[in-house]
Amino acid sequence: MGNASSIEPTKTIFLDIDGKKEKIMFSRHCGSRDIHDLIAHAAGVSRYAEISLKDSAGAFVSLNPTMPINTQSSPYKVTSKEPSPTTGDGEVFTQVLSQVASQFNNHFSKEGVFKVEEMKTDIATRLSALERKMELEGLKAVEIEKCKRDISDIKDQIWNAQKKFVDFNRLSRDTHIMNRKQTLSTYRKYTLSQETIEYLKQPTFDIWHWEPNEMLSLLEHMFHELGLVAEFNINPITLKRFFLCVQENYRNNPFHNFRHCFCVTQMMYGMIHLCHLWEVMTREDLGILMTACVCHDLDHPGYNNTYQINARTELAIRYNDISPLENHHCAVAFKILSNPECNIFANVDKDTFKRIRAGITMLILATDMARHGEIMDNFKMKLEPEFDYKNKDSLDTLKMVLIKCCDISNEVRPMEVSEPWVDCLLEEYFNQSDREKMEGLPVAPFMDRDKVTKPTAQIGFIKFVLIPMFETVAKLFPVIDSTMVEPLRIARDRYEDMKEKNSMPPPPSQSNKKKTVTEK
Repeated sequence: MGNASSIEPTKTIFLDIDGKKEKIMFSRHCGSRDIHDLIAHAAGVSRYAEISLKDSAGAFVSLNPTMPINTQSSPYKVTSKEPSPTTGDGEVFTQVLSQVASQFNNHFSKEGVFKVEEMKTDIATRLSALERKMELEGLKAVEIEKCKRDISDIKDQIWNAQKKFVDFNRLSRDTHIMNRKQTLSTYRKYTLSQETIEYLKQPTFDIWHWEPNEMLSLLEHMFHELGLVAEFNINPITLKRFFLCVQENYRNNPFHNFRHCFCVTQMMYGMIHLCHLWEVMTREDLGILMTACVCHDLDHPGYNNTYQINARTELAIRYNDISPLENHHCAVAFKILSNPECNIFANVDKDTFKRIRAGITMLILATDMARHGEIMDNFKMKLEPEFDYKNKDSLDTLKMVLIKCCDISNEVRPMEVSEPWVDCLLEEYFNQSDREKMEGLPVAPFMDRDKVTKPTAQIGFIKFVLIPMFETVAKLFPVIDSTMVEPLRIARDRYEDMKEKNSMPPPPSQSNKKKTVTEK
């Protein structure tokens, strides 16, 4: 179990890089190598450069999370030196690469059919291990870059051959999951201000102000700050690739898109801090919660389960009409994680991964609103006479309720943040109802553009779903009442006022008034 002190704020260090003032921020969970790479990036040198720091007195400062903090007026002077190229190590590594390439080529038959399923995991795993070994053994920069290009070329051949002969990524009639090698060159790293870091923990966080790359960096920060990178021994580059691949596998729907994924994950991050969940859950549990939020709507087609079932889509047939979308989101999530370049859980043991997989699957399936009553009734039973945090079934139920809260939490946020989401959701609903009318399928009244309004869409949902659910969670975590339930009550009243104003007849115009007087 964690404790309140296990999650600490980041540390800010000021640097003098050739006369230019910079600053870096990191948590105590960062390793020395992470700090080295961060300073190298700030200095504009490769990660293989030698980095040294001196304080204002000329004393050397060690690069580690416990390094003394300084001020902007007394920055550490940075000195960097790129390593000299040599050939010996590179030649050895090139021989190894040649062996891997030979193994790769030997698995094309005379007819040209590649035995993908037999070899793809083995070769990719070996290449990842070689990459890791290459970094740990400190090969020289020039040879490293050459070897990395060779590795990249071989990996591309693996994945391209895989796509050519085994189209296993084709998961539904309407979708084709992109699983291509990610390019990190366009992935900008943003330095977050302390104000942003604290604001990110709040349920009031405005998610509309952030560009896609900024959202990626914020997600990355959450995983680092919660200690998940250290807990699962995640390679930071793998974490970047994972988020990039996740982003690519959210469609450009009006509502169920990558921004919604970020919104749900940020709310979970906020609830973790608000409720001090590290006091009642392990860091593994927190990692499962956060990863499930990131993946919970992957490749959502913009048409809900009711449409899938009524239209008899391939997804509905595949999953026997049982939560077809949620099952699909799980399948896509673990397809991404099956790629060694994106597998953030590659360094955990088999038993841990089994728990992680079961936990993420359980939570994503819990987001099907058809199961809302079942899950909430079960949770209420667990609260009596007293909630048992040591009971696995009780803790699993709590985690399911938490992801449900975050998934539909938009109305908890301030009006200027929440109201645009209603417009997005209605647009997606109207798109579905228009298609259902065209295909002769049943249309839900709350999706029909001719019947629904913004107030009618929200009032019942807030009154009978959101408020009761958050009030129930507040029995465990009383802070929820003032920070989340109260904003929901305010939102309910606002929409009821809006409905009343919309239903009032318009005042008579001046011309009508004159006409009435004349007729009298």
